[in-house]
Amino acid sequence: MKTKQIVLFASGSGTNVENIANYFGEHPTIGIKAVLTNKRDAHVLDRCNRLDIDALYFNKHAFVKSDCVLNILTSFDPDLIVLAGFLLKIPENIIDAFPNKVVNIHPALLPKYGGKGMYGMNVHNEVKENKETETGITIHYVNANYDEGAVIKQFRTNVSESDSAEDIARKVHQLEYEHFPKVIEDLLS
Repeated sequence: MKTKQIVLFASGSGTNVENIANYFGEHPTIGIKAVLTNKRDAHVLDRCNRLDIDALYFNKHAFVKSDCVLNILTSFDPDLIVLAGFLLKIPENIIDAFPNKVVNIHPALLPKYGGKGMYGMNVHNEVKENKETETGITIHYVNANYDEGAVIKQFRTNVSESDSAEDIARKVHQLEYEHFPKVIEDLLS
């Protein structure tokens, strides 16, 4: 068994989950314990099946109004909880139980373009609309407020006038795939 265990949370297609799983697939000391999702039809579940990773679906009540998800996490005893495209706000009972062990990736250079509703193409459209000359990713600790936890690392990419929001999204995804697993590894080393 690997000595350090990650639990991932995801809400969507799971491209970051797959990238992280591939990065740590042959790692001697770090492994993925499980993936948890709040969407029954999330494509991340298909990816987990293909990658032989344990995955669990939970509903909002189990997450927000009870200790069900907290109890599952406690039983896993993860060294790090990684939000990889997870859209719900993390309840305080989980944050309190795992201080400085919950990290998120945001598709912008926080504090710009953070907060409720600022995810995915919503962010990239704003970057384009505001004629930003750079954007990037922010990897940060999670606290009780959306996108306000302490910044761990930021990585930047240039934005040109001719870039569409989709072009910006592609550039940001490249940064995510390149840097997120390495930062996770650094945090666990």
